[in-house]
Amino acid sequence: MSVKGFFGDWHSRRKEDGSEVTEVDEAVEELIRAGLGRRAPGDGVFGEEGGVTSGTSGRRWIIDPINGTSYFTRRVPLFSNDLAYEDEHGPAIGVINLPLSQQMVVAGRGLGCWVLPGPEPDLQSGYRARVTERAGIRAARTQMHNPVGWPEELLIALHRQVFLLPSTGGIVDLVTGRADAVVVAGPPMGYEDVAPMPVIVTEAGGRVTDLSGTSVLEGDMTVLATNGRLHDAFLHLVEGLPHSRDLHAFDSGD
Repeated sequence: MSVKGFFGDWHSRRKEDGSEVTEVDEAVEELIRAGLGRRAPGDGVFGEEGGVTSGTSGRRWIIDPINGTSYFTRRVPLFSNDLAYEDEHGPAIGVINLPLSQQMVVAGRGLGCWVLPGPEPDLQSGYRARVTERAGIRAARTQMHNPVGWPEELLIALHRQVFLLPSTGGIVDLVTGRADAVVVAGPPMGYEDVAPMPVIVTEAGGRVTDLSGTSVLEGDMTVLATNGRLHDAFLHLVEGLPHSRDLHAFDSGD
C-alpha cells in the first residue's frame, strides 16, 4: 500500500505538532490496526496517527505506518513501515520494512533477527542478520540521521574519528553489516520511531541506547546504535556534547 501510494497521488496536512501526515500514513495504519484486531483482539495498540486503543491483555503493539514521512512526501525512497510489540517483560518483537528496497527485518526476543528479502517476504526465504565485528572506532562506518538538526560540536567530534555517511537504511544497514553504527540526533524522535530498535539490534548482536547511554526507550529520543563492540567508545566520544540545535532560530536567521 505504501509503495503504491509513493508513486500515486495523495493529500497531506500538518498535525498540531507541525509534522506532516498523508492519507497514505493513515491508510497504512488503519490496515495494520485491522489485522491486529483480528489476530490479537485483546492487545492494546499505539499508533502514530490513530493514538491509543486500550487492550485487556497487558500487551501492546506500536505502529509507525510510514517512518520518514518527510522523505515520502518528497518522493525520496528511504521511508519504512515499523511495528513493535511489548509484553510484561518489555520489547518482544520488532519489524522494520523497507518496501521500496524489498527488505524486511524482523526480530523476536530470544529468537534472533532475520532479513526477509523480496516482494513477498517470509521466514522460509530469510537469513540471519548479524552486526559487524569491527572493534576500533577509527573510520567506523557511521550513518547519521537528521544531521540538519545536529549541533556542530557533535558533528565535528564524530567527523574527526569516523566515516560519517548518509542514513540510507539506518538500523537495517546496521544489522546487515553495511554500517558499524547509526547516530540519530537533533529534534527528538517519537517513541514509535525507536520502539522496534531494542529487540532488532540486540538480537543481531548489537547495542542501542540514547547518546547518553540511557535505554533508548527511556532516554531523550536520540539514538546510538552500534555493533556493540564500539558502543562504549562512541559514548565516550560524544560525552557531554549537546544533542540538538535550535532549528527554528537557524531557519529564521536568528
